[in-house]
Amino acid sequence: MLATFTAAVFVVLWSTGFVVARAITPFADPNLFLLARFGGTALLFALAAGFARASWPRGRDLIKHLFAGALLQGVYLGAGYWAVAQGLSAGVMALLGALQPLLTAALAAPLFGERLSRRGWAGMALGLAGVAFALQPKLAASAPHLPHAAHGGAPGWLVVGVSILAVGAITAGTLFQKTSLARADIRSASAVQNFGAAIVAALLALALGEHRWVASPTLWASLAWGIVMLSGIGVTLLVWMVRRGDAARATALLFLAPPLAALEGYFGFGETLLTVQIAGFAVALLGVLLARS
Repeated sequence: MLATFTAAVFVVLWSTGFVVARAITPFADPNLFLLARFGGTALLFALAAGFARASWPRGRDLIKHLFAGALLQGVYLGAGYWAVAQGLSAGVMALLGALQPLLTAALAAPLFGERLSRRGWAGMALGLAGVAFALQPKLAASAPHLPHAAHGGAPGWLVVGVSILAVGAITAGTLFQKTSLARADIRSASAVQNFGAAIVAALLALALGEHRWVASPTLWASLAWGIVMLSGIGVTLLVWMVRRGDAARATALLFLAPPLAALEGYFGFGETLLTVQIAGFAVALLGVLLARS
């Protein structure tokens, strides 16, 4: 029951990341927002670790945690947001992100001896198909608008390459959690890893000259949600599940995030919700159940 509840909470929280990314667009540059989000979460966990008198990573372990956090959140979200800002469809980015569970499963086998059964791989395939169905309207709408040079001026090949880099980064950051990093207290580890993500966001914000921050209730609410619910609870639940079980089975839950985001877009922003998207959610759910069985 605890595992099921944890998985459900994680999926719902992770899916809201798509909503937050859309909500902040009129008010803040993405990496500046991510810097505030990661910095706030790092402070939150540092206070929790200090109150609990938890031990802190030191030496090489400290560097490893900084690097893992930089990959898991900093590079993944920073690169993904940049690709979307350059003209890559958010639907295409979400579909590429759905490849992460498959990549994790493929790498976890030789690295950690994790093995997925045929049923598990079938579930992975169904999960990816469900995501494609859920995103089909957005993918169809964006198909005529995938030029050789993206809207932001960057070459199309570079935008696609950066988006693939983002998927590779979250995969590597997730697998890192299965190494010696798993021995660290999760509160102090989360503080350090979010600080590592904040460093990446700061470097990207400086490199891209980001400075836009239009204070508004929507922006502050999105920041609070990002600090506490997304980076605070959502990412920590992912790390906790990867530590306690197979990385592939934990990340299979990510297949449900894009279909749930489509539902949230329907209720929150009045977006269209078609039958194919509802079917996609059902197929993705079946895939996740098979992959985790």
